[in-house]
Amino acid sequence: MKRSGAADLPLHYGYVPQWLADRMARLGLAVTEALLADYGRDEVLRRLSDPFWFQSFGAVMGMDWHSSGITTSVMGALKRAINPHSKELGIYICGGKGSASRQAPAEILKVCESTGLDGVELVRSSKLSAKVDNTVVQDGFQLYMHCFVLSREGQWTVIQQGMSTGNSTARRYHWHSAGLRSFVDDPHTAICGPNQGEILNLADHQADPARKGVLSLTREKPELMMQDAQQLLTQPPPRTQDAQQFLTLPAHHDVRAEDVDLRRLGAVLWLAHDRRPADFEELVLLEGVGPRTLQSLALVSEVIHGTPARFRDPARFAFAHGGKDGHPFPVPIDVYDETIAILQGAVHKAKVGESDKLDAMKKLSALAQRAEDSFAPTGRGLDEWIAREQADSWKYGGRTVFGKAKPPEAAVRSKQLRLF
Repeated sequence: MKRSGAADLPLHYGYVPQWLADRMARLGLAVTEALLADYGRDEVLRRLSDPFWFQSFGAVMGMDWHSSGITTSVMGALKRAINPHSKELGIYICGGKGSASRQAPAEILKVCESTGLDGVELVRSSKLSAKVDNTVVQDGFQLYMHCFVLSREGQWTVIQQGMSTGNSTARRYHWHSAGLRSFVDDPHTAICGPNQGEILNLADHQADPARKGVLSLTREKPELMMQDAQQLLTQPPPRTQDAQQFLTLPAHHDVRAEDVDLRRLGAVLWLAHDRRPADFEELVLLEGVGPRTLQSLALVSEVIHGTPARFRDPARFAFAHGGKDGHPFPVPIDVYDETIAILQGAVHKAKVGESDKLDAMKKLSALAQRAEDSFAPTGRGLDEWIAREQADSWKYGGRTVFGKAKPPEAAVRSKQLRLF
């Protein structure tokens, strides 16, 4: 196994309203089932271990696209939705936030009782991953959330998050059992976050001499250790370079042009709102779906079928269902519900051998990618597009933590806005 990555996020307090939490659980289950149908359990765990995909997944669910709350809310929604169906799906989620994190070992052992997996070894993996991120890597973040996602085959992913109250940021750590050779020698698949200055990372491969030195100290005489310590106090510490890649998200709430890949976003919006059915025969099974719902479906489809390189701009996926704080626009409840219904219907039909609609979802993602080849964004229309989404939000049942969207006082502009 290895730690697959990490992310640094602005620390947000607050809550997830029930109207959003329920929808996040339903959409999370539908996306998981679609992933299982096309790619299997190992791929579900790999996706969860990718910090960029995880952030995009949270954004498409209607959470604040950049906030620390994505971690706890997404994992909470998935645990509520998946665990009642774990026997069928073969996926189990243990642990959680705060006191729930300390229940992970007992929950892992309970899963192992029914699956025959090695509970002792899996509990050890859970505890070690937390110990490494809390103690071996001393980067100023104190863990407060730990989730252990386990498959029927014994593969696992860990998603855990720490808080630094000093600079109001949270850091999320991802681990993946596939390919991990050591818990203390470059174990992470990724760590995401801004550079916080020099840190003590005894899990870095370059720290192997330091780890050996720590072990040797246990065999040294105390008086010799004190002499060496006095010498070290007069010498500058050696500089090391952290080789990990980080996902770092900005503090600003609004979505800006620099936060998204304009070509990819523009192609989705163009396909959804200006498409010509004669040119896209593959969409025939989605005929009757309104353009606004098609926009959301295209982004949800990419979360299911996109390759890792396509998740480097998580903010783009907020254009599926907005954000609970109103950025880039209020959550369109009616569109959200229709998206869930279409995806759930496609998944359920696939279970009985009718995979046409699930295949159509996959083709929708491919069509959006094809459209990118001929799409040339100018970068001037993003703010106008967001303004129109906000103005039209009331038409789709738009809602935020502050209340329901209302019609603008001025008449909504009727002229067609150019896409970028």
